[in-house]
Amino acid sequence: MSADNAAVNFSELVNKNKQTLARLQESPRLLLHRRDGEDLVLTTAARAEQDQTVVSAATRMLAAMARREPGSTELLLDILPDAFPWVRFLPEPDFHAFAVELVDTMRAADSLGNSASVAQLLISWQHTAEVHSDPELLAALTRDRDEDYGPAPDPRDAV
Repeated sequence: MSADNAAVNFSELVNKNKQTLARLQESPRLLLHRRDGEDLVLTTAARAEQDQTVVSAATRMLAAMARREPGSTELLLDILPDAFPWVRFLPEPDFHAFAVELVDTMRAADSLGNSASVAQLLISWQHTAEVHSDPELLAALTRDRDEDYGPAPDPRDAV
């Protein structure tokens, strides 16, 4: 969360709800720390709608740019390393696949109003880049294994 967001313990919301909620007038979001669970973020419905509108607009602009003439694809490939420095470790075909998959996934996720798939895509590709950045790990994961243990048994048959 950015520095302009307030943070309080969840118990403060429970015990001093009016004072705690009043902090949303000063800060766009309120980070609620919880002892027994994942932290929560509290914001107003209007702010959440604004955030979704901005993300949706950026997604539509990126997708429209990527669909235009061939030069725009090159521009996208040019700017991705600035946004995601780790793409420099991806082999060229993977870098192109990432760019296409990112735009397509962002468009699909925007149509559902749920960005979880975009976050998962970014994490997956970042892990792929991490493997390519480590020659020993890459060699271990891409080494041909002569041993073939045959087809895996159907786990439903083990019951």
